[in-house]
Amino acid sequence: MRELRVGVLRSVIDGLDRVSRLGGRNPELPPHLVTGLAGEKEAYFYLLRQGYLVVATRWSAGNLPGDIDMVAWKGSLLCMIEVKTRTAHDVTPAEVAVDSHKRSILRRLAQRYIRQLPQASGSQPVPPQVRFDVVSVYLLPGAKPEITHFENAFGWSERGHNRE
Repeated sequence: MRELRVGVLRSVIDGLDRVSRLGGRNPELPPHLVTGLAGEKEAYFYLLRQGYLVVATRWSAGNLPGDIDMVAWKGSLLCMIEVKTRTAHDVTPAEVAVDSHKRSILRRLAQRYIRQLPQASGSQPVPPQVRFDVVSVYLLPGAKPEITHFENAFGWSERGHNRE
């Protein structure tokens, strides 16, 4: 049943995208951004099929640099997801692009996202458990998208997976 719902949702979104392009409302984007957005779309539907509830895409804090590609719940676990998309298998895998600088930005943004969540009642609310994932998407010409999901790809610090 989930697969059917995701398929219908994807058809509706694809149709709306086509209508938007026909109406000339989409500005021309550089090819690398078009590729990135296509990869994020594939990752979005992949995550839905896996039972994730995606609550934000390209979330930014406004005054901090960067964005979180997707924020999703998997049960009570809050997942911060970075998507890396490529159109060819290079020497270096797509997920390697999530370097220490990018991980630092994602941690800072995740802290800000958690602070803006509605707090549970009580004097000492407990923030949700957070996991950082990376999804690599390969969009190869003439082939189905190749998606690899790296759950818990990194933690709150470079030394381990514990929150600082």
